[in-house]
Amino acid sequence: MRAPVLTAALLAAALLSAAPVPAAAQRTMKVYISVDMEGISGVNSDNQTSAAGAEYGRARRLMVEDANAAIRGAFEGGATDVLVNDSHGGQRNLLPEDLDPRARLISHSFKRHGMMEGLDESFDAVIFVGYHAKAGTARGLFAHTGSGVLTDLRINGQSVGEGGMNAILAQWYGVPVVLVTGDDVAVAEQRETVPGVRGVVVKRAINSRAVELRPLADTRREIQVAAKESVAAARKGAPARLPQYVVQMQFRDPTIPEVATAFREIRALSPHAVEFTRESMPDAYRLIRVLYRFISTD
Repeated sequence: MRAPVLTAALLAAALLSAAPVPAAAQRTMKVYISVDMEGISGVNSDNQTSAAGAEYGRARRLMVEDANAAIRGAFEGGATDVLVNDSHGGQRNLLPEDLDPRARLISHSFKRHGMMEGLDESFDAVIFVGYHAKAGTARGLFAHTGSGVLTDLRINGQSVGEGGMNAILAQWYGVPVVLVTGDDVAVAEQRETVPGVRGVVVKRAINSRAVELRPLADTRREIQVAAKESVAAARKGAPARLPQYVVQMQFRDPTIPEVATAFREIRALSPHAVEFTRESMPDAYRLIRVLYRFISTD
């Protein structure tokens, strides 16, 4: 009688070992993708980057193709969850029906953290798609910061653009920025905040308006491969949190600093510049966004 009992026990053990691992026990990997438009493959004109522009529809299609290349690569690199944040203009450029159906999408511009809305410490990697150079850059396609009202933004003394500001927020959460795509100037600039970050140069800026475009098939293939490899190699570190964040913002129009000093903690440095301090980068980010986006001079 012992042989049948032993056989049954071995069979039960084999069945248990072959049983699928419960979902809760599987490793999850969350990837965050922020997608701007100016640095997208093929985008080369003002009439593409505004919803009122004659070629805006074309730019939306170009934008979603770069985004989808990054999404495909992220999943191939091991992502189990991808969150995409539409980060350009009114931030309703990506049509959900055109986006890779595996990805979640944050849409609309009324967000506390703008281009980084939804990011937190639960993510494993951040990807910037379609980014551009900061305000004041002599060579960089569509170079600007925020809504275009700024001439300079400094965080703890470092001059940054949107990519730099967003990377500092990611560092606060301990989530590595593993890839940036855009023109050659934008990619080089991102490395000032994230040394060694992988970059895909989708076009070469001749100046702030003229550009040399690379073949679309090539750039999308490179984005997909870079996303796959960057996500697979991503390693989270400890959150990089400074005791305080001192922010200086210089504006084109002195009206905005005049209004901004209505906030008690904001002080004027000059008719065109203000300074404030926050104890956390998320709090600093929110106030930066309020000052460059939600104060109207009309």
